[in-house]
Formats: sequence, structure tokens, C-alpha cells
Amino acid sequence: MGKPLTRNRRTKIVATLGPSSSSKTIIRELYRAGVDLFRLNFSHGDHQDQKERINIIRKIEDEFSSPIGVMVDLQGPKLRVGKFKNGSIKLKKNMSLRLDLNEDKGDETRVNLPHPEILKAVKKDDLLLMDDGKVRVKITKKGKDYIDTKVIAGTSLSDNKGVNIPGVTLPIAALTDKDRRDLSAALNMGVDWIAQSFVQRPEDVAETKKIISGKASLIAKIEKPSALDHFEEILNISDGIMLARGDLGVEIPPEEVPSVQKHIIRKVRRTGKPIIVATQMLESMIDNPAPTRAEASDVATAVYDGADAVMLSAETAAGNYPKEAVSIMDKICSQTEDDDLYRRIIDAINLEVDEDASDAISTSAYHVAKNIAASCIVNFTTSGSTALRTARQRPSVPILCLTQNNNVARRLTLSYGVIPVHVKDIDDTTAAVKKASEIAKEMSISKKGDRLVLTAGVPFNTPGSTNLLRVSWIN
Repeated sequence: MGKPLTRNRRTKIVATLGPSSSSKTIIRELYRAGVDLFRLNFSHGDHQDQKERINIIRKIEDEFSSPIGVMVDLQGPKLRVGKFKNGSIKLKKNMSLRLDLNEDKGDETRVNLPHPEILKAVKKDDLLLMDDGKVRVKITKKGKDYIDTKVIAGTSLSDNKGVNIPGVTLPIAALTDKDRRDLSAALNMGVDWIAQSFVQRPEDVAETKKIISGKASLIAKIEKPSALDHFEEILNISDGIMLARGDLGVEIPPEEVPSVQKHIIRKVRRTGKPIIVATQMLESMIDNPAPTRAEASDVATAVYDGADAVMLSAETAAGNYPKEAVSIMDKICSQTEDDDLYRRIIDAINLEVDEDASDAISTSAYHVAKNIAASCIVNFTTSGSTALRTARQRPSVPILCLTQNNNVARRLTLSYGVIPVHVKDIDDTTAAVKKASEIAKEMSISKKGDRLVLTAGVPFNTPGSTNLLRVSWIN
């Protein structure tokens, strides 16, 4: 058993595994470089490949005696045009292009759109975006099994490019048959988080939450404008949020994305649930060993906004410099958190305290730790709710979370500032204080003479019963 790693930052890093990062050597390097939770994209690879990656993660977890979170990202419905006779066509402004249900290969006049739901939902003058917004067409006529469009922008369109319809809620279920199979497999693999794509309505996440039935926690991916319209209800049902800015930025004006990011982070933070800022964070590092200055600023902005976690996608899954991408993201997060302005921004947000003892004690622990310059806040928790309450305060000191539930420990790897530790056989306050002191010293969080602020529920191992706050010295 190795010594657990202690990060020098509170913001967490999520990294996606893929062809560039499937071996134990690379995954271990990514973890050492700063990854707190690994994402498996079920849009690619088969179940056996993903299971092998999880097995590797669990071995690394044992090696470092430290919980590591695993998230599975479900593919969701993929709306795409069909194929062309020559693989692609050239486009000119104002040219006509029909999209229809005919499965024949397309040409410069028409192409298959194998989604009758889209044809049913759209109307004349609606915009369709294809190929991540590079192609824009406007509907000029609608028939029973086709729509005629006029090209507004774009120079070419090739096989199987994606289709987006901004401002239209589509009558399409968020869970496909493939998603249901993937979800069942992921739960059997013992993953900690499920990220759901194509969320449009509260009903989408409610159905998935019911299927998961407590076996994992649920992240709702915000990538459709309709999800913004129902955000409060979606947040209420979900266990966390992923702001998928790449997909969302195709369907809403790009100038709106920064303000949406700030408002979403603030709303989620108030609940204590984790919020991930994702997509295109260090995208140039797919091919380059260093990010652009704009990308570095983008990561820093998410940290200044108070995100729980920032995420790498293709940078670590398919890029040429996966370890370097994690390392530079780790440095950006640490540097940003060390800025005096960061602490002033984070502390400026006043959070409402719920009218219950657990919330009041968690809030008090934050203020006491700040006033006495404690080295860390220690939470003893069964369900993880105490750690979430503490994390939403965004304390400047680590949150050492001791839990007898290993699944809870793994899920908390996503939450701001939380250092989860799986412990056994703690059933009274004296043993709890002693164990907390030992772990804090072992992980170099605290040293002799430091003070800890501890919260717990008495009697121990009773979920939702936080009723004790104590200050303790490290001997």
C-alpha cells in the first residue's frame, strides 16, 4: 500500500480515458499528475474495454490507498444526416437542400434525415445546424416526409454529420436502447457516477434516476437550451451537473455561454451538489504540448466561478499529450486558487442556510475553521451529505471526509476540496478524533500543534444526524 496523494488545490480534475490512455502505466501517470475522477465515454469502445479500464483504476486505488471516482458518460440520441453518394457535397449560399426520410444516398439536391421526430417538431423558418454549427440552413417548406431548406452558411457537408435544432424541444427520449444496455452494464461494473446526455426535461433524469436506484449518482449534462428552461427541476432531481459547453454553444449564441456558465455554477453551488465545467478546455493540447493562453484563461475562469471540477475530454482520451494536459490543468487550478482575488470572489457569495441542525453545524464549522486558522475541517459522514454541505461553502482549507462507506468516498472525489478517506470501526467521538488526527498528519494536511474542526453525528453511523462540532489539537 502506498501513501495517499494530497493535492495542492481544491478544484477537482476529471479526465476521459480512451485510446491514448488505456494502459495501467498511462492511467497511473494521469492519476499521479492530478486526476481525481476518471470518465469513460460509452459512445466509444465495448463493455469489455471499459471493464478493463475500471479494473486498472481499482488496482491503482488499492496501490495508493485512496478512493478514485469513475464516471460513465452515456451517449444519448445521436441526430445525424445520412450518407452521400460521393461521401460529401459542396454547399453554396442560398442553394436548396431537401432533408427527407428516403434512405438512398444523397447528392447536391437532397440527403436522408433518418429522424421523423425532427420532421414532426420543426416548422417553416426554423434553423437547422449541422456539423457542429459549421452548416446552417433555414426551413423554407415542410412536407409529410421531408423539409426543404435554404443554405445560410457553410461550404461542405459530409456523411453522418450531426444535426442540432436550436430552440426546439424534440419528442425524443433521452435514453436510447443502447443507453439502457450501457447503463445496466455500467451499474454492474460498480461505477460511481452516471452522466446522462440529451437531457431536455425533468422527466428525462427522473427516469434514469429510477433505473439507477441508488447504485450510483446521476449527473445531468446541460447541453440543450430546453434544459436551461427547466434547470431548477433538473437540478432538484440530479445529484450533480455537467455544463457541456461545446454542445450547448452550438444551440445558443456563443456570447451567452459565459454568463450561462456563471449562473449555472452559482445555482448548483447553493445546493452543495458538484458542478463540472466541460468541453474544449485545453483542446489545442490534443496535438500540442502546451495550451493556448486563451485556454489557460478559460480553465482559470471556471475556477474563479467556483466550479467543483474541470474536465478534459479528447485531450486525454485521444490526444498526443494526455499527461501534460492534466499537469497544466493542475497548475492552472492551483495558481488560480492561490490568487487573493479568487478568495474574495468565492467568499463574496452569500449562501442561504437551511433551517436544520446539520446545515447550521456545517456552516458553523466553516466559520470556526476560518476564525481559528484550522488546518482542515473533518467531516464524519455516512451518506456524504455533511461533506456536500461543507463543500458548498468553498473553504480555503481541505475537507477531510471520513466515511465507512467506500461508495460514498468514491463519489465525493468529485466535490470541491473534499479528501475522502474510507475508514472502518469508528463508533465513538474519542476514536474519531484520534483517527482524524492520525490521517491528517499522515497525509501532510496537518502537523503537531495544528487545530482541526470536526463535525459528526452522534450516535455514529446514523445518516443525516450531524449534531456535533468540536475543535481538536493535533498531538
